Amino acid sequence: MSETATTESSVTGRTVFGHPIGLVNLFGVELWERFSYYGMVSILGFYLYYSATDGGLGLAKSTGVGIVGAYGGLVYLSTVLGAWIADRLLGMERTVFYGGTVVVAGHIALAVVPGFAGVAIGLVLVALGSGALKANASSLLGTLYSKGDARADGGFTLFYLGINLGAFIGPLLTGLLKDHIGFHYGFGAAAIGMAIGLTQYVVFRRNLGTHGREVPNPLSREEFGKVAAVLGVAVVAVAVVWTTGLVTLDNLPDVTTGAITAGVIIYLWVLLRSPKVTPIERSRVRAAIPLLVANAVFWSLYQQIFTVLTVYSDERIDWNIFGWTAPSSWVSSIAAVWVIGLSPLFAILWTKLGSRAPSTPHKFALGVIGVGVSFLLFMPLSTFSGRSVPVLLVFVVLAGFVISELLLSPIGLAVTTQLAPEAFRAQMMALYFFSLGIGTSMSGTLARFYDADHEIAYFGITGAVAVCAGLIVAALSPWISKHMEGVH
Repeated sequence: MSETATTESSVTGRTVFGHPIGLVNLFGVELWERFSYYGMVSILGFYLYYSATDGGLGLAKSTGVGIVGAYGGLVYLSTVLGAWIADRLLGMERTVFYGGTVVVAGHIALAVVPGFAGVAIGLVLVALGSGALKANASSLLGTLYSKGDARADGGFTLFYLGINLGAFIGPLLTGLLKDHIGFHYGFGAAAIGMAIGLTQYVVFRRNLGTHGREVPNPLSREEFGKVAAVLGVAVVAVAVVWTTGLVTLDNLPDVTTGAITAGVIIYLWVLLRSPKVTPIERSRVRAAIPLLVANAVFWSLYQQIFTVLTVYSDERIDWNIFGWTAPSSWVSSIAAVWVIGLSPLFAILWTKLGSRAPSTPHKFALGVIGVGVSFLLFMPLSTFSGRSVPVLLVFVVLAGFVISELLLSPIGLAVTTQLAPEAFRAQMMALYFFSLGIGTSMSGTLARFYDADHEIAYFGITGAVAVCAGLIVAALSPWISKHMEGVH
């Protein structure tokens, strides 16, 4: 046995709580990436629509929250580039490292470059870096488990705990900095957090062994010219649509949703027609399609924590806690509190149940129905006038968001790695994040229809649509399970 094989064997044989040792490193880097991302995005909307005297840029409120939704969608759109780089150039493990480096640079730009220039430079860099890191960190974790390994759902749920530890701590710190020192200090804290995550990733890189080092589908020399031409055309196209006014800050959420939807369709066409995809793998890709639609519906509601609920938090919630007024940006940390508390329980549940757990389609259906019901629970809160909705009631309602999230999101990450064709592992994960991106950008589009005078109609209609979508997924569950070809 070679030295490389011996090292790989010793690494993969080591476990923590019954899971591969590499989970610890990926847990840490994702925690700090989400700390930086959610810490930044929790104050971004306020920065965009607060007046200059309050430290903001003074955009219209509907435009500001729309940009936040569109930006979240663009982050997930950029996963296609990160996945392509991993599959064709660098491999997943190195792409995670370089993605984290670009994220740090983006947060530094937001912290030190004033005005719209800092927003433009910073958000582009964070979107590109996060896109590279997110798809590949999740895919890299998937390589630590073999197909059909009952530990996978539990491992991804623990990984999801790391995501939400970061999502909890980040907004708490940046919200305090925003209220007491200024927005740019909050953005600076996000940069420091990502730098810490990148450092620990490098220090403990060896725990991953050789996982993710291989480039599955290397780019040939002959293809470099074609790729450069496509990138050039894309850059020119973006410049043209922006300078001609076809894309504006106001219609950015709609354009983003359309662009990502087109990307999903193109990706599915490529995967289903590729000669590198076997018939069994092709069947699994088909099974993923209704799950991707359900995922988009779910996130179009859930991600309103950063659009509609940002405004709702600032204008409707009473943040008085034992005589102290908490920052309104803390609303995004409430969901993370529930995730931190419930994730270990769900991890234990899925691990204990193993193959007896509900099938993935049924989990997805329950998740979509659950978030719809949670939206309906906001309707009774409309009886409170002004900024008087007790934060404790919102805390309870958001528990429904999180239970639904834990039924769908970590399970979605796990099943995507199981359904992915071998030649397109990272890019299949990008396809999953595309669906998440559609939902996120839709949260910006929907946010423009919200106002406090029509809360019952807004929360009632959106919640009811989600419940109906979940029921459709439940009805399709037998067909989906049949075409998953051995994946539970």
